[in-house]
Amino acid sequence: MAWRQFVMPLGALPAQEVEALFFRHGAQAVTFSDGGDVPVLEPAPGETPLWPDTTVTGLFAEDADTHALAEDLKATFALAVPPPHRVETLAERAWEREWLRYFRPLRFGRRLWVHPGDGTVDDPAAVVVRLDPGLAFGTGTHPTTALALEWLDGLDLDGRRVLDFGCGSGILAIAALRLGARTAVACDIDPQALLATRDNARRNAVGERLAVVPDAPPPRGDFDVVLANILAGTLVREAATLAAHLRPGGRLLLSGILEHQVESVLAAYRTLVDFDPPAVRESWVRMTGRKT
Repeated sequence: MAWRQFVMPLGALPAQEVEALFFRHGAQAVTFSDGGDVPVLEPAPGETPLWPDTTVTGLFAEDADTHALAEDLKATFALAVPPPHRVETLAERAWEREWLRYFRPLRFGRRLWVHPGDGTVDDPAAVVVRLDPGLAFGTGTHPTTALALEWLDGLDLDGRRVLDFGCGSGILAIAALRLGARTAVACDIDPQALLATRDNARRNAVGERLAVVPDAPPPRGDFDVVLANILAGTLVREAATLAAHLRPGGRLLLSGILEHQVESVLAAYRTLVDFDPPAVRESWVRMTGRKT
């Protein structure tokens, strides 16, 4: 079965009402996307942030009457003419697997690989993480995640207890377990992240050693390694909490920091952590250190 996409700029039209109108005309899915180049980072759960230049796309069955949809938009919002739009025909594909076309096996450090699906890695020493991010952030392709994975690959994790704070797809916690960590806790405020992490943990046979929770555990100072690949504002706000989760001498990784944000992060952690020299990639910075 083929599909049709109805694509138009949202402009000043109300997003929720446009979405409802699309669904009334039989849309199988409605997507809002950036029509320009203004990223929206880390929205709160349940929040639907929009861009100054937003594109709305409706996915319809091949026989859907998109002309009627255009005319309904005109009438509902009292427009002189239907909004500018285009209709595209899409061939049948396994859309939920399309992301695999753009996600190849990647190596981080000496032995850690992230692999989509069930393929093999031609490296007898490889430690492989098999990943489907679902709707959660974290595949290893973004510099913040890549920097974190490379650091993990070089860390002695044997028998260690790890906290992944803001786990996204669970990639860091799962990588740590595959690299020898004894147990891990992964937490996130986004329910989609928790689902993706549980699924990926099962895929990598580490589910019994990984606790996935909606909130961070009480800060008892009993983690050997704390990982936080989130945004700088949250890292600054949670500085005391993240440090409190670490045992004395424990290792901390902070990622998701832009170069101009380094000083504010340093100021928040200066009395808590002795930092290593930072690592920078494409304006993103990884900061690691040891709890004093």
